[in-house]
Amino acid sequence: MLRALRDELGSRLGAAAANAWDRTVAGGVADLRRMPRTEVARDPGGTLYRYDPLPGVAPSGPAVVLVPPLGAPDFAYDLRRDCSLVEHLLDEGRPVYLVDYGRIAFGHRRLGIEHWVDDVVPRTVRRVAGLTDGPVYLVGWSLGGLFCLLALAAAEEAGEPLPVRAVAAIGSPVDVTAVPLVAPLRPLAEVAGGRAVSALYRAVGSWPAPLVSTVFQLTTVDKMVTRPLAILSRLDDRDTLAQIEAVDHMMASMHGYPGRVFGQLFHLFLRSNDLAGGSLQLAGREVSLSSVKVPVLAVGGRDDVIAPLRAVRRAVPLLTGAPEVRFATAPGGHLGVLTGRRARTTTWPALDAFLSEH
Repeated sequence: MLRALRDELGSRLGAAAANAWDRTVAGGVADLRRMPRTEVARDPGGTLYRYDPLPGVAPSGPAVVLVPPLGAPDFAYDLRRDCSLVEHLLDEGRPVYLVDYGRIAFGHRRLGIEHWVDDVVPRTVRRVAGLTDGPVYLVGWSLGGLFCLLALAAAEEAGEPLPVRAVAAIGSPVDVTAVPLVAPLRPLAEVAGGRAVSALYRAVGSWPAPLVSTVFQLTTVDKMVTRPLAILSRLDDRDTLAQIEAVDHMMASMHGYPGRVFGQLFHLFLRSNDLAGGSLQLAGREVSLSSVKVPVLAVGGRDDVIAPLRAVRRAVPLLTGAPEVRFATAPGGHLGVLTGRRARTTTWPALDAFLSEH
């Protein structure tokens, strides 16, 4: 037994030494190569990409269209090799497409949520459906999931349904009062009113990327404090170190928000929490979640402080027009529920099963 323990300790020390060398000298332990993809179309709303099939895996069936949120880079879906939702979907033999909005600049300051709901998502869906000769699956994370649901509802209400088989919204909060970080700010927002905030975002033009990154990191401040200890204690665990490194890289690549979107999030979500009532006022008309007519999967992270379970679950009773609404939970925070190490055995299989059934 002592020999076995000695051998295990030696193996762990050797792995720790190799990992420490790679982290500090060799450039890192995470394989951050992106899955190969081909540009399909480019317009002012963004660039549409098709991911190349994996060698030996012939794609078949309906295409999956990935819709990113604002703020996060598009490679959130392709975080690192062996922990990439894109890679997983390709390995399942699914055709995978993604729309990339690019970086938000001052010139985008007048774009509102309706830009993605009425223009970007519908155009992307119809383009991919035309390329693949059939309805698609929509998958959105965080605000991207809300874009998907609202786009489907708006298209139905306009009498122009989108060619979508089913939609999955992962970590997409509907009820802001259930978000611990936001709830205490709502009374302050009411007292302050909207004029000062409106003047601020109109003057600044956008919510800058460094601030978006900082806010995202503050949601995991406890992990930031214990991070050095976590790295030292898991120095022999290459997979954990690779995940930490990949998340750090993503945090350094965050995008900004257009000023108008920031204003809408403040007024419609923070102050009035409209979507929790089932609808949102966009471009002079009301868009109701009850107008969604396709099966919906909503996934919440058990440790998510940006989109807690109650905030995500609120969508279930509001989607009254959907033939099926499935709610699932998975371990992890806001990013972890999408592409954390445990998502490989929780969120992804749940998504696979849902798509296969529809």
